[in-house]
Amino acid sequence: MRVADIRVSLHKIETRLPLVDKPAGESTRVVCEIETDEGHVGVGMAARFLLHGVAAALVDDLFPAIKGMDPRDLEAIHARLHPLVSERGRMSGINLAALACIDLALWDIIGQASERTVAQLLGGHRDYADVYVTYGFGAYDEDQLVELGRSLMADGHSRLKVLVGVAKGGYQEDARRVRRVRKELGDELVLAIDANESLGLEEATQLCGLIEDLDIAWFEDPLRANDARDMAMLRKRTRIPLSAGQMDGHSNRFREWLEHEAIDIFMPNSLYNGGMTETRRVAHLAQIYNRPLSDAGGGGIYCLHHVAGFRNGTLAECHLGVEQVERAIFLDAPQPENGRLKVPDRPGFGVRLDRDMLKDTRLRA
Repeated sequence: MRVADIRVSLHKIETRLPLVDKPAGESTRVVCEIETDEGHVGVGMAARFLLHGVAAALVDDLFPAIKGMDPRDLEAIHARLHPLVSERGRMSGINLAALACIDLALWDIIGQASERTVAQLLGGHRDYADVYVTYGFGAYDEDQLVELGRSLMADGHSRLKVLVGVAKGGYQEDARRVRRVRKELGDELVLAIDANESLGLEEATQLCGLIEDLDIAWFEDPLRANDARDMAMLRKRTRIPLSAGQMDGHSNRFREWLEHEAIDIFMPNSLYNGGMTETRRVAHLAQIYNRPLSDAGGGGIYCLHHVAGFRNGTLAECHLGVEQVERAIFLDAPQPENGRLKVPDRPGFGVRLDRDMLKDTRLRA
């Protein structure tokens, strides 16, 4: 089996937040299809940043380097690609996004060829993942947070995440919003917060002090650039577990956080960190250091597989915007039932592209 062809396209899907009918954030995708000489077609993706640059890198630089290789030889493929995306081994941003597109497509192919899901290829711990819902966007006022939270709980969800660092009144207002959700939705709710790397150390420390009594499950991406030293300082100042990895989830970053004793929960995202091969490295590091493995940042169907596949996998993210994107792009994107997502039965990542929708949402051929 050999890598034979590549097709790359860019897409924008309209998403809307319930109740307020405003855009739901992340809505663009690079879709990368790699085909083998045996007819297997794997689909990889990247999102949000410098889409045209990612597409050009895929077609002009990365694919020519692996054409004719066996897609199952992942170490050989990465050995060939890494010098192209970073001469001296430090990778970030567009380089990792382009690498992720290729890598995810190859995992999809490997799964199809072996008639196993990616979750099974990663270890097959479970065929499902429990989910949490990212819903508490800054577009919602306190009453709307409560109303939508109740609706989600009525649909069977018991784990919700509220964004902080979004309130006009600063961290004090963030604290009031989170406190209102806890008060109205009850103590049984698993409640987390996420700053999307928007707060300074002192702001985050003050916020933690104001809500520490609310049994917050985790504080995700709390600090600007998630500086390892500042994360370690915050971790010493609060009982709230800290998590990170959405945008900078390369294994080197997790090693840095571990060395500084700065992180409790690993949250890699295969769309941004270079792909499932890199997420596998992160997952093994998490196992070595007895850390739980979760998901953050819109990884969707791809991250579902790593949470289900590894025995230290815990929760997969269900993001209100990403859900809409995946329902549009894929014919058979899994939907949560009673707070749980089932891994699709089909091999690979288990989803098929909606060709009609791809035509309607295309930004560039």
